[in-house]
Amino acid sequence: MKTNLRRIDAEARAELISDVHYDVALDITGAETFTSRTTVAFTSGEGEAFFDLIADRFEATLDGTRIDDRSLTLTQGTHELVVDATQTYSHTGEGLHKFVDPADGKEYLYTQFEPAYAQLVFACFDQPDLKATYDIAVTAPERYVVVLNESVDVDNRGDGTAVTSTKIDYPLSTYLIAVIAGEYESVHDEYTDSHGEIPLGLYARASIIKHMDSERLFRETKEGFGYFHKKFGRAYPFGKYDQIFCPEYNMGAMENVGAVTLRDEYVFTSPPTPFRYERRNDTILHEMAHMWFGDLVTMKWWDDLWLNESFATWSAAIAQAEATEFENAWVTFASIEKAWAYAADQLPSTHPIAADAPDIETAEQNFDGITYAKGASVLKQLAAYVGVEQFFAGVRDHFANHAFANATFADLLGALEKASGRDLSDWADQWLRTTGVSILRPDTSGGAFTVIQESPVQRTHRVGVGLYSRDEASGKVTRTHYVEVDITGAETAVPELDGVPHDLALVNDEDLTYCLMGLTDEHTQFVLDYLGDIVDPMARTLCWSAIWEAVRGGRLPARKFVELVARFAGAEDQPAVQERLLGQATSAVKYYVSPDWQREGYALLENAFRGQEPRIIFDRALAQLDQLGPDSISYLRDLLYGDSATDNQELRWLALTALTANGEFDGDAAAKAAAEEDDPSSQGEVSRLRIRAAADKRWAWDELTGVGAADISNLASRHLIEGIMWNDRGLEGLTDEFFRIAPQLWDTLSNEMAQRTLEGLYPAYDISQSAVDKAHDLLNADVPAGLKRVISEGQDRAARAVRNRAVDEAS
Repeated sequence: MKTNLRRIDAEARAELISDVHYDVALDITGAETFTSRTTVAFTSGEGEAFFDLIADRFEATLDGTRIDDRSLTLTQGTHELVVDATQTYSHTGEGLHKFVDPADGKEYLYTQFEPAYAQLVFACFDQPDLKATYDIAVTAPERYVVVLNESVDVDNRGDGTAVTSTKIDYPLSTYLIAVIAGEYESVHDEYTDSHGEIPLGLYARASIIKHMDSERLFRETKEGFGYFHKKFGRAYPFGKYDQIFCPEYNMGAMENVGAVTLRDEYVFTSPPTPFRYERRNDTILHEMAHMWFGDLVTMKWWDDLWLNESFATWSAAIAQAEATEFENAWVTFASIEKAWAYAADQLPSTHPIAADAPDIETAEQNFDGITYAKGASVLKQLAAYVGVEQFFAGVRDHFANHAFANATFADLLGALEKASGRDLSDWADQWLRTTGVSILRPDTSGGAFTVIQESPVQRTHRVGVGLYSRDEASGKVTRTHYVEVDITGAETAVPELDGVPHDLALVNDEDLTYCLMGLTDEHTQFVLDYLGDIVDPMARTLCWSAIWEAVRGGRLPARKFVELVARFAGAEDQPAVQERLLGQATSAVKYYVSPDWQREGYALLENAFRGQEPRIIFDRALAQLDQLGPDSISYLRDLLYGDSATDNQELRWLALTALTANGEFDGDAAAKAAAEEDDPSSQGEVSRLRIRAAADKRWAWDELTGVGAADISNLASRHLIEGIMWNDRGLEGLTDEFFRIAPQLWDTLSNEMAQRTLEGLYPAYDISQSAVDKAHDLLNADVPAGLKRVISEGQDRAARAVRNRAVDEAS
């Protein structure tokens, strides 16, 4: 199943076709397959076109005349295309996904159409700029609840089935249509303000609905509507707002109009860490922002995907900071999103934020750290540059000009220029059409304070520069001076700070711009000595980030970061930052430290994590360390079977996986221990898979790469990969096999599953020049561009690990 519409073909079709209306009748009463009857009314000029459909079989007529394929020979005027299709339910999270809950046997279905998977369900012109109106009717078992984009009518037919229908009378892109059906249970509420009333719904599986914290979810949803109504200056443009928590979901969520789908791991069946609450709230606000930016006003083509996702990411962060309990959301952004962006921007696959997307496959691979996190970082920089209120004024103008239509970044830029009175063309060229991340660092030699910009592209940065000093009496490190300046060129003088004494200088204080923040040697040592004493959470996070990026860049031995985390992470009071640090330290020991020091590094982290409060964070981190010593093995056994046994089922599964991966259970013993866990849920089912994979990696590898690989569900695939890669035991000899089978897997699996599987199985465990060279050989072969990107990224990470181990060893 490959979908790869080219932009040039989409542009030609959009020139030819207009005024599209779909009448879609789905029948989902079948166990393995479903049927669709789609009647498409449209106007066209004279010429050749095509419709999109991937089906087991179909029959089609154009204006009453049978056609044998998807090609359309059109005359000028109005036309009617009728397509009857039979299609198979998906298990990969694309198209119409079907799931049977092992806990109770109940059935659940949902659609995922972005970027071009509506054609897996009904015949259509599957591109964002051919917006259409719709009549949708779904025939389903009477016990099913069916949720569509707008409010529905239900006709019970008396034969055990019911027809649920809705009308969408405003223009909407195909990728934003949603069909959710099954034995979902729900809770309802309403949001009311001066703009009117919005019916709200929350849906989840029957087996997990008791865990849904609906009061909190409704409160956070209402906070979002209150904030966006105020800032966007336009009422929510659709009829109702449902949020459906779906099983086996590929992503965080999807902004279907009026029917947002979210991964149902966001219904917390075990006590979550504080950061998971924050991340879920971020996702809720991200999808809500899309209702205006993406759904009301939609990109013409996937070149502007970045704008959709960057805007929603930025909007969620500022809404969290200003309208929710997560007032330090920008600190989280600096720790989580920025790290994602920096890593992506240093890969060989980095691309401009405004990336060229000649086809769908390229667009799909650009759902990455550049599109989301770097783009949002740059929008934060732009808002600082023009002023936040001027930024929102431009956005409001953009919505007014392009409501229910398509727009480009040039349209938004024009609105922002009008609102701010600034010419932003140079800014756009510097930030959106170039690649790479600038390094900003202070130079205080000779008493003068200068900010140095190291970058192939000299960009304009609006930055805060902060000076910090340590009080000898209290031991606290606080800011003593702060100025905001515009950085232009290779060197920018900051005369206000000339000769001012300080212990630490941060040249991106408050995290206004997108850059790697360098430190002088003296400031680096100060941070290594006193990071835990820095009072301000943003300043502290920026220092954590600076040290981590110095390690990744080979400028600082990795063991320095591991020691820093072991010393100070326990006192870090920002939950998101704390979780990220533990993960980074784990990666540093696994990939970046010298093998001779690795066992000592693991022991440092084990001692720092074991029994540390908050246990909900540190116990999870301990279980996910690659190598565990005897004390940690005993600790995890006690979590499972001792006097301090935990009832946190998610943690129990992690502990069982860790013990299995560390050789404490062989295959039979692991299976017995997993079977004894009282967890009949779907999470329990895939957790048992993960444990089996950790015990028998060869079996799991064959499952993921053999003849039945395409039939494995996305969630099962994810857990099999986790089990295989939990640690390095049993992976010897798989490097050659990976590079041999990668092209075949790419061709066999869907776009989404091929990318996820090959990224997950890439031999990151083989940190050797030999492995880097084997990747080079495959990159020189005739393989698809998408596969080359996966391999080149893996090769770059491997080469970075080889270099950083050498740096650490030399220390």
